[in-house]
Amino acid sequence: MARYTDAKCRLCRREGEKLFLKGEKCFTDKCAIERRSYAPGQHGQKNLRKSDYATQLREKQKVRRIYGVLERQFRGVYQEADRRRGITGENLLQVLESRLDTVCYRMGFGASRSEARQIVRHNGVVVNGKRVNIPSYRVLPGQEVRVAPDSREMVPVKVAKDFASRGAPLTWLSVDLDKAAGKVTERPTREQIPLNAQEQLIVELYSK
Repeated sequence: MARYTDAKCRLCRREGEKLFLKGEKCFTDKCAIERRSYAPGQHGQKNLRKSDYATQLREKQKVRRIYGVLERQFRGVYQEADRRRGITGENLLQVLESRLDTVCYRMGFGASRSEARQIVRHNGVVVNGKRVNIPSYRVLPGQEVRVAPDSREMVPVKVAKDFASRGAPLTWLSVDLDKAAGKVTERPTREQIPLNAQEQLIVELYSK
């Protein structure tokens, strides 16, 4: 399976902002953006004028990298969002937020999405009583997600104060950190998704 294996901090520098791909490191002075806020490469410090297409492309790349989705997967998610009723951009973010790895991250079962994804892949998560090891599994409203009892000691379940740094509390999730369990209560609206992104630019890019 294809996956990104280069330094994750280069992605943050390329997009010019923190994507929070490294968990706790992103909140310290060791963050690459704090040290070198320009893009990587020999031309990274040049101020180049962006076209409309470049702006749309960078926004798409930023959201794709935040959620850790490859291009083919991301295009499939967009096509699904486009088929749904409602605003395509909001539908896109709703589908991405419903991924099991993202739900686990939002619930505090991992310091980053990649850490939460690893927990899922290692059979450490149970959805409605059944183990699920597919990170892209869609969690529906009403379903319960919990860390398997035999995996709780391996999982760095975060304390409630960590939610503040992620734009929480998230009203569309019900979480019990003591039991390492939670439930998706509803589909999140755009206002309930703590993400610094202009999803309309992605819609314009794919609509061409």
